[in-house]
Amino acid sequence: MASCCRYSVLTFTLLCLCVFAILTVFFDYDHFNSFISFSSPTLESLGPKFELQRVIVSTSDQIRAVGLSGSIDDHQHLNRSTTIMRETKKRSREQALEQGLARARASIRSAAIVRIVSTASFKNDNDVPVGDVYRNPSAFYQSYMEMERRFKVYVYTEGELPIVHDGPCKDIYTIEGRFIHEMEHGAKRFRTNDPQRAHVYFMPFSVTWMVKYIYTPLSFDVSPLKQFVSDYVKVISTKYPFWNRTHGADHFMLACHDWGPHASKGNSLLYNNSIRVLCNANTSEGFNPRKDVSLPEISLKYGEPSPQLIHPPPRNDSRPHLSFFAGELHGPIRPHLLQHWKGRDDDMQVYEYLPKNKDYYSYMTQSKFCLCPSGYEVASPRIVEAIYSECVPVILSDNYVLPFSDVLRWEAFSVQVETREIPRLKEILMAIPEEKYRQLQEGVRVVRKHFMLNQPSKRFDMFHMILHSIWLRRINARPE
Repeated sequence: MASCCRYSVLTFTLLCLCVFAILTVFFDYDHFNSFISFSSPTLESLGPKFELQRVIVSTSDQIRAVGLSGSIDDHQHLNRSTTIMRETKKRSREQALEQGLARARASIRSAAIVRIVSTASFKNDNDVPVGDVYRNPSAFYQSYMEMERRFKVYVYTEGELPIVHDGPCKDIYTIEGRFIHEMEHGAKRFRTNDPQRAHVYFMPFSVTWMVKYIYTPLSFDVSPLKQFVSDYVKVISTKYPFWNRTHGADHFMLACHDWGPHASKGNSLLYNNSIRVLCNANTSEGFNPRKDVSLPEISLKYGEPSPQLIHPPPRNDSRPHLSFFAGELHGPIRPHLLQHWKGRDDDMQVYEYLPKNKDYYSYMTQSKFCLCPSGYEVASPRIVEAIYSECVPVILSDNYVLPFSDVLRWEAFSVQVETREIPRLKEILMAIPEEKYRQLQEGVRVVRKHFMLNQPSKRFDMFHMILHSIWLRRINARPE
């Protein structure tokens, strides 16, 4: 009997507890149901109590859930989920860009093995590179095609005229202004307005205009140029994530002024990591051909080349002069040249100041070789002028990385003479057989299109060759 009573009491107690639990759940149903809804925050489960609102915060976009009810933890969970989704999407976009570059590298390597472009495969393409002037015509052509297919450049919009988004177009530093103008207004195939889709980022400031507008004449103080560059990098690196993401390795600047390298020292990452496109491509002054690009220098005082350069004489026309140079005594090489050859030999037409009754470009078109000594810095506009006039350039320079030498064999269309050999210059030029000279001159004719500055630009011209040089550095760069 006692045992039966104990079981009855236990049964009654359990029954009471069950009734109490049912009542508790019933009266607290709203809170319980709310917890279930927010434990898995999908759009379907949020129902009418929530809406997604886009909030713009300084430089980044964040998605936040704004609810009429729900805990702070729920909102934070939504933020974390959204952030993860956005980061995943961002990584996948970056991976897609890098995978595209990897495929480009693979196709270029495959083409490099062939070495010779089959013109039969490109019957409708008149731009196929052919000849000994190219290091590897097949690799170059494939690389150029990949560039046209994939390469995207983002041009920063920050900065004010005239120092940014402008540059000279009618002087010795013409290429600065022309490249900036073409990049901002003409290169629709390559420019993207979406920085997330870009392979490289262009900082469109002009060092030449810095010298004109913020440099104190005759002070030789380049600190204002450095400060401007420092401030510009600070602006874009604060406003955008791209500079900090690669430490500037996928960014580039372009400068033809002699002080371009000095200006780039305004930011150490720009100097050491970024692609610097410079006319002053002097390896003894920090130019690194593995990441930097040599920029051709061209003097266009009236915005266009002289008609004599645009239409050089036929190849069979006589060129009575062996060589020609006229120019001021800038730098250490030219005084040495004039000391040995000015007025000393009729075959060597060497002047400091050309007589008023003599025409500079006529001399170029009537000379077999055009002497191109460095001035204060390594680059010289005479190289491009010589190519325009189909006069074989004679490079007299130390530590100069010649433009487009990634793809062009300069020895196939120019003569390079060490500056210590200037006293033997005539002997060296006279020793070149006529057949060899004809080959060099033909090489000049072949590469001429790569140095033409067209407006609007044309395939394989100077603008596109500069862009291709940048492309080559980018496809070998692996942002960390």
